[in-house]
Amino acid sequence: MERLRERRLEALKKWQHQKQEWLSKGHGEYREVPSEKDFFTEVKDTEKVVCHFYRNSTFRCKILDKHLAILAKKHVETKFIKLNVEKAPFLTERLRIKIIPTLALVLDGKTKEYVVGFTDLGNTDEFSTEMLEWRLGCAVINYSGSLMEPPTMTQRSGTKIRHVEKKTIRGKAYDWDSDSGDD
Repeated sequence: MERLRERRLEALKKWQHQKQEWLSKGHGEYREVPSEKDFFTEVKDTEKVVCHFYRNSTFRCKILDKHLAILAKKHVETKFIKLNVEKAPFLTERLRIKIIPTLALVLDGKTKEYVVGFTDLGNTDEFSTEMLEWRLGCAVINYSGSLMEPPTMTQRSGTKIRHVEKKTIRGKAYDWDSDSGDD
């Protein structure tokens, strides 16, 4: 029993030491990287990185910023950074980033996968931080829940579902009998 306690204490000390090392390298906070050169320095020195490629004028980037700031404090094992695409044209082109916001999930200096837009997050602007945490857990963060299925999305009482009418290219209502020759 005493040996078990000593091993657990040793593991906790090791975890605390690792956590302090991560914090000294900039983990635990969500911050902007000023240039492409700094991006490569940040990624080279860190095992797990989530990089948000953003543009100031894009509203959805601000939504993602809010969630990433929360997750950066919770998941100290991963570095959370953001890079303005207008200041990094070479990197944006090299990584083939076409849609903003895009998250690059980097593992051991190599881009493992991307989260492009909000499609993987329920395809809504009102996704939860838990949904983003689950998605990042599939690649680079230590997620405590089940990775087999996303967290359930609770429907808000104010959410309204509206019917969208299908239209043709010319903007008219979709009509199955349009080929009847009534022109």
